[in-house]
Amino acid sequence: METMTATIERTPAATTAPAAETPRQKATRFVWAGLRIALGWTFLWAFLDKMFGLGHETPAKNAWINGGSPTKGFLSFGAAGPFQGFYHDIAGAAWADWLFMLGLLGIGVALLLGIGTRIAAAAGGLLLVMMWTAVLPPENNPFMDDHLIYAGLLAGLALVGAGNTLGLGRAWAKLPLVQRLPWLR
Repeated sequence: METMTATIERTPAATTAPAAETPRQKATRFVWAGLRIALGWTFLWAFLDKMFGLGHETPAKNAWINGGSPTKGFLSFGAAGPFQGFYHDIAGAAWADWLFMLGLLGIGVALLLGIGTRIAAAAGGLLLVMMWTAVLPPENNPFMDDHLIYAGLLAGLALVGAGNTLGLGRAWAKLPLVQRLPWLR
């Protein structure tokens, strides 16, 4: 009996054209990119206002650049709930001010540029959950507030690669360091 063997011609993945993007997929990419940019601006604005006292939430006399503390006021007088003591203890500490401000700046810039979206999402999520725990329970709901919603949004931004649209995410991903350490994407 003669055996038959089938041969399959395989085309390497690099030579196949990507599937055409549907209008819905394109719109989805741009919605995620817009949300990334909006949330990035939210973090960067908080940094700028606290740094320079632009008068929106922080008066010039309380600006970090003028010797004010970005953590002292809120953590001393606004913190409530089960973690109140912890937040009162770190209010105004130089290390807390530096970590908070560097976090706001780094997360904001990364999201605006579309680079390091994964690490920005993780750091931003941690910062937002800590802000949520500073005022438990939230004022308008038994447990949910905008901090948790923003943290979820950050996770979504990282999962969909939102930095690749209207951002530098693709170029960032090609850097040798980022290729060696993919968590930097």
